[in-house]
Amino acid sequence: MKYLNKTNIAALFISSTLMLTSCESVKNANNTQKGAAIGTAAGAILGGILGNNIGKGGNAPLGAVLGGVVGGVAGGVIGNKMDKQAKEIKEVLPGAEVERVGEGIKVTLHENTVNFDFNSSNLTSAAKTNLDKLVTVLKNNPDTNINIYGHTDNIGTEAVNLRISQQRAAAVKNYFVAHGVAGSRMFTEGLGKGSPIASNDTDAGRAQNRRVEFAITANEKMIEDASQGK
Repeated sequence: MKYLNKTNIAALFISSTLMLTSCESVKNANNTQKGAAIGTAAGAILGGILGNNIGKGGNAPLGAVLGGVVGGVAGGVIGNKMDKQAKEIKEVLPGAEVERVGEGIKVTLHENTVNFDFNSSNLTSAAKTNLDKLVTVLKNNPDTNINIYGHTDNIGTEAVNLRISQQRAAAVKNYFVAHGVAGSRMFTEGLGKGSPIASNDTDAGRAQNRRVEFAITANEKMIEDASQGK
């Protein structure tokens, strides 16, 4: 199984944006300005197209983030809020991979932040400690939706891995709910073994693939507030 090429995904996103904005302005813009520029040029239409295509290409978290693009001035306000939230996540979880894309955040919790044993969806004590840190950030930023995606390595059948990945995503959601994060903010999906980020030929690579990813996007309240300049 060929694992994801983030360079190709980023190239698709950037090239689509450059068709609608000047190369120099995009290159020199920060994340907030990029969100506003993209929205001004194409808004939710561009976000929906990119999100749908990338999601179908095997990167559901990134597709969800891009699919939630609002655009325009509101997109710039949302982007600024997401910049701050992404910074908070990086500070409390330095081992996580935090990517600011468009108007949302993609977070990958690797084996050194939230890991799972082989064929298990049980959260380890280390995983719970790190999720506690993320709980604090999520509660401090209540106006977001959180998509949670579970993954596995490639050992075992498609059906078994799909079930385990679903259980892993659910385990994280249940932990969040038990610690005060509203369940209505969260959506879970198991993606099985189909989206590896490392080679499944080694123990270390398989451990990286047993992971959870998040797509954090603006909810209706944040969008409404942003449209009013709040």
